[in-house]
Amino acid sequence: MKIVFFGTPQFAVPTLEKLLNHSEFEVLAVVTQPDKRRERGNKLTPSPVKAIATAHNLPVWQPERVKKDTQTLSKLKQLDADVFVVVAYGQILSAKILNMPKLACINVHGSILPKYRGAAPIQWCLYNGEKETGITTMLMDVGMDTGAMLQIATTPIGLLDNAQDLADRLAEIGGDLLVETLLKLERKEIQPIPQDNLAATYAPLIQKQDYALDWSKSALQLHNQIRGFYPNCTATFRNNLLKITASAPLGSVSDCDLPPELEELIHKLPDLSNVSDKPGVIVSIAKGIGAIVQTGEGFLLLREVQLAGKRPQSGWDFVNGSRLTVGEVFGAGS
Repeated sequence: MKIVFFGTPQFAVPTLEKLLNHSEFEVLAVVTQPDKRRERGNKLTPSPVKAIATAHNLPVWQPERVKKDTQTLSKLKQLDADVFVVVAYGQILSAKILNMPKLACINVHGSILPKYRGAAPIQWCLYNGEKETGITTMLMDVGMDTGAMLQIATTPIGLLDNAQDLADRLAEIGGDLLVETLLKLERKEIQPIPQDNLAATYAPLIQKQDYALDWSKSALQLHNQIRGFYPNCTATFRNNLLKITASAPLGSVSDCDLPPELEELIHKLPDLSNVSDKPGVIVSIAKGIGAIVQTGEGFLLLREVQLAGKRPQSGWDFVNGSRLTVGEVFGAGS
């Protein structure tokens, strides 16, 4: 099966590697986003997909706008591929491109469709506290993740999973599911299933304001925001911006889902059942872990933070390094 691969970030790499290592497939070329300048050194940096493609001596095309780039369109047409595979490419494909391959244009999407169509399905499913997510392979059409579904693979979401953890796991699942989908499609063993548009939800691009923490929210809501939009959620402390990169919600609803080692440490804390303070106030210190903060409902344990211009540090190192005391206050993010 002759394939053209469209993809850009690390999430797409396992799928490309599985195609390259499978005897039934031949990757003819790779289409990825143009190199970007990174903050450090301002050097042009290739996408993770380009790095893999280059290592395998594959042709790599990086049009600014693929559906308007006549040279790329001509090359794609000339390849006469059986399938176009699209994994987090980052550009919308035109009907003209979607109609080029002989068999299909197939997308590997990071949710159980029709839920979480759009650009950030992994982040928003965590933000909303989902207990399960997965990968859907689908036939592409001109809509935003609206094509008929081919196969679905699911995975549970742990209470402490963050967006990076989940993306890494889903990327591997996606690669395996795509291989299985292609083989079954070639053998005509798959019947595409139309999506239920009435059940669709959307996962839009994340905006800067989505990172700001509001301590009047519940501990579970804040925790889901922190892990969903990892590692960028912000609060203020002593008039400085602070990223909170790992947390744990404390309360009857979430305690049962904590890993045993953390649950054991929590049980050694002073009784917080009668503690009530303003949201954002440090009400206790968990020795060896970090500060415990009052929220609008329940308490939030700060497991990892990042001071401006510094590397991430454990919550306990933050307690010691900043000499945190009970009664100090965290402000809202910005």
